[in-house]
Amino acid sequence: MFERSQVDTIANRIVERDSPYIQVVVGPRQTGKTTMISQALARTGALHHFVSVDDAITPSTQWLETEWQQARNMAREAPVVLVVDEIQKVPHWSAAVKSLYDRDRRENVQVKPILNGSSSLLLHKGFEDSLAGRYELIRSPHWGYAECREAFGFSLDDYLFFGGYPGAARLSSDVVRWASYMRGAIIEPTISQDVLALGEVRKPALMRALFRLAVAYSAQELSYTKMLGQLQDSGNTVTIAHYLDLLGKAGMVTSIPKFSDKEMTKRRSPPRLMVYDTSLMTAPSDKVRDLLMGDHALRGHLVESAVGARLLARAPEEGFEVMWWREGVREVDFVLRHGSSLSAIEVKGGNEAGQNGMAAFLVKHPEAKRIVVGGAVSGACSIEDFLLDRVPLFW
Repeated sequence: MFERSQVDTIANRIVERDSPYIQVVVGPRQTGKTTMISQALARTGALHHFVSVDDAITPSTQWLETEWQQARNMAREAPVVLVVDEIQKVPHWSAAVKSLYDRDRRENVQVKPILNGSSSLLLHKGFEDSLAGRYELIRSPHWGYAECREAFGFSLDDYLFFGGYPGAARLSSDVVRWASYMRGAIIEPTISQDVLALGEVRKPALMRALFRLAVAYSAQELSYTKMLGQLQDSGNTVTIAHYLDLLGKAGMVTSIPKFSDKEMTKRRSPPRLMVYDTSLMTAPSDKVRDLLMGDHALRGHLVESAVGARLLARAPEEGFEVMWWREGVREVDFVLRHGSSLSAIEVKGGNEAGQNGMAAFLVKHPEAKRIVVGGAVSGACSIEDFLLDRVPLFW
């Protein structure tokens, strides 16, 4: 069975002695989080107690305390790993985990908690509320091209169309079935069970319409006012910005800020929309694969979105910001900032050769690294090499 690189991280944390932190595996639905934990446990052979909240008749803090005590009983003989799957489904889980974990630290009980949940939104809310300073994150982003190529034999066009959901990838031989699975088992549950479950969405219909609009405009600039006009809703731009933020935290689609040396200018600028996985663009589309991939403009948006999605997946681990830049009609698709280092990335989905935006940006920021992905420009890297992480992002 294919193993992601995160399995190594989880296994190393399991065998680490005297670790004072809760290990938390976070990421979008259906990216293999539970499988990774199971693979790490099998590799280490660690004594463990694995429970899923879905198996509880009535999920409650009392149920969690009972299962935690089972792990404590096992820990009398040796350190034990306690895995709680779908932890966010336990009401008030974060306060309960804080109490149980702090007690273990006081009494020197060797229980190593690993928490996992399909709703990264609800998990993050719990961490912010109660568990600050007590946990480490292990991120499970959408699968990259290298992983899908090795695990499923995907070509570049396969990856652009089917994206990086491993469960859905198994259905790629039947596009209609794949699209139905994506819509019914991934997209809708993420919106209805993760985003809407927060209770901060007063207009569910507007949230769903915003998702459809945002994925359709991925890799394009669209102001909040224009979004509101296209959605034909009586809401306001603050609501749209908030809903888009929730979709971003759920790992679906986000807004990339405009690069500026002035923080206020960056905040006021219209966002560039970007999906976290290109399948979120293709699965809701009514265009068949051959028509979608054969349309030069549409394929160009897929290529640029795939590059953006890869950058978004790498950014949290590698510690850089992802932005874009425009001045008048000149623009650069992506601007990366890592400390004092800058990189400017231009994506060419076909044989385009123009780089007016890049040239203008480099005049203003000559220290920036120039990266051209695809196209016929001298020195450009291939789309495949970039998506396979073979291109250094900074000097």
